[in-house]
Amino acid sequence: MFSKNILLAAIAASAALLGADAFAPSARPLQAYSGIARTIATPLASSHAVDDDVSTDEEPADFILSAGELDGSDDDAVQDAVPARFLSAQRIQELRVTHRRHETDTGSPEYQVAGMTERIAHLTNHLKEHPKDFSTRRGLVALVNKRRRLLNYLFREDEKRYVDIVSALGIRHKVPGSIPSKEDQYGRFPPQKPNKGKSKIKLSKK
Repeated sequence: MFSKNILLAAIAASAALLGADAFAPSARPLQAYSGIARTIATPLASSHAVDDDVSTDEEPADFILSAGELDGSDDDAVQDAVPARFLSAQRIQELRVTHRRHETDTGSPEYQVAGMTERIAHLTNHLKEHPKDFSTRRGLVALVNKRRRLLNYLFREDEKRYVDIVSALGIRHKVPGSIPSKEDQYGRFPPQKPNKGKSKIKLSKK
């Protein structure tokens, strides 16, 4: 075995002969790593360039409408967007203005009947779509009865105005009359048999 002093002398001699560069870290691995990084970065850069070329070739979509397309919009779509209740309120106002007696009239039978008739038509259409809306059905029946009473009053007061408003609005209303007689009430039914209520035994004895 060599002694410690001999080993130190040998290391010092070899360092003197080879120089300080022999024990310095080599730069070749760093150069190799830099070459690998350069080869990886090159295809990435080329792929970005291809993407940029593709994006520049595409033209942006034009979503701006011309004035002709805006003017040619569908009127039916606009009509569907308006609520039916709003349209009914407009028709009620028009009918009231048409059938009122004067400009400041707000309580005559014609004025009230005109508004009620349009309201009844609107509720009838609503019940066709929603047949289980029983609260609306109850209000509709009450409105029809109120209109009937107003028409009865108008018939008693002025028969000509009654005929005009009924024909103009197309209302089916039965004119109230006096107390019907027995013939008027039961005349449309067939007459009873003469032997009704009599037993067959009594008829056989006779």
